[in-house]
Amino acid sequence: MHGAGRVVGGVLLAAGVLYLGFGVDRTDFTSLFLAFSVAFLGYLIVVAARDGGATLPYWIALGILLRLALVFAFPLLSDDVYRFIWDGHLVAGGENPFVHLPAYYLETGHSVPGLSRELFDRLNSQEYHSIYPPLAQAVFTVAAWISPNSWYGAAVVMKLFLFLAELGSLVLLVKLLSAFALPRIRLLYYWLNPLIITEIVGNIHFEGMMICFLLLSLYLLTRSKYGGAAGAMALSIASKLLPLMLLPFLLRRLWKRSFWVFFVTLGVVTGLLFAPLLFGSGDVIGGFGGSIDLYFRKFEFNASLYYLARAYGYYELGWNQIARFGPLLARLAVGLILIVALGDRTTDWKSLPGLWLAAFVLYLICATTVHPWYLAVPIVLTCFTRWRFPLVWSYLIMLTYTSYVDLPYRENLWLVGVEYTTVLLFFVGERWWKK
Repeated sequence: MHGAGRVVGGVLLAAGVLYLGFGVDRTDFTSLFLAFSVAFLGYLIVVAARDGGATLPYWIALGILLRLALVFAFPLLSDDVYRFIWDGHLVAGGENPFVHLPAYYLETGHSVPGLSRELFDRLNSQEYHSIYPPLAQAVFTVAAWISPNSWYGAAVVMKLFLFLAELGSLVLLVKLLSAFALPRIRLLYYWLNPLIITEIVGNIHFEGMMICFLLLSLYLLTRSKYGGAAGAMALSIASKLLPLMLLPFLLRRLWKRSFWVFFVTLGVVTGLLFAPLLFGSGDVIGGFGGSIDLYFRKFEFNASLYYLARAYGYYELGWNQIARFGPLLARLAVGLILIVALGDRTTDWKSLPGLWLAAFVLYLICATTVHPWYLAVPIVLTCFTRWRFPLVWSYLIMLTYTSYVDLPYRENLWLVGVEYTTVLLFFVGERWWKK
């Protein structure tokens, strides 16, 4: 591709991402999806270039600049930031976010500085305890401490942490691609993906921090630094709980290396990270565990297998049986991941990202809720594998924002069907073509 074409691609990507960061209205689906389509077209133009990586430094710089710009944009596509600020003020005030529901702190005698009725009214999670693990809580707390009187300031502080995590992921992508003898240009699949730029730094999702420590753990494993790898994995789990499902794939690989060093270190560091929040006053375990259980029994958004099961439930009994099918599908995901892990006979590190990708995809197709930023890990793992269907998914999943056009929020199940059917067909095509 000629240089002019790549420049056009970069301009389209930047224009779309900046609009999504600074000018978009989440309820205006047409302009939102058009802007994302423009950004994604630019992304495709850039990553499709066959220049041997000669221009890679320029595209890395573009990704850095776009992320840096979005540090100063208040989240427009997600309202999770308000819960982050709420939890930060709680911890800064000496309270445990897993003990009481938010309404408790509006009662007389229970007030905490920074927790106002105005902030409470913006929470999308008023009826359940916090679900965010300790490393995320630490970032929330620092943000509330540095900017106690400004939501915007607190958001910028959190974004700076995620910006640094993304820079760490960039460095680790370069090192891992070199370690696996893969072209460095592949890092652009993640680094310039408009969903990643928009959702992680732009809308403050801690998948970015989870990914940084997950990549660090993988890199240290390739360097036979098992204690450090375990510590990095613990930090990844303390950012989001999802890396727990990846541990079975390490059993065979570590059995004849340093099995006990890794897993004992992992257990100790994870315990130390979670201890300050989980072993305080009140029913901490019940609050935290209850929120996780509620996630599988109540929340539903952009699901695949679950929506098929839900349709059957309506046909069978005439009402929504999420309390039955949600936990059942969660157990199915765990079972399938264990089957894949037990069936794996490889012991090298290069094959691990492909297996982790399989685990995440199995989890997502069994989940009752799949938001766009949930694809962050499959997208980064694409850099190390032959699969590209997560990139197609990263475009189509933005169709879910049509749900926010009306109040109360309502999904267009036809678009959900288009999303999953297209991704499935692309996956089948990839599997057939690359046999």
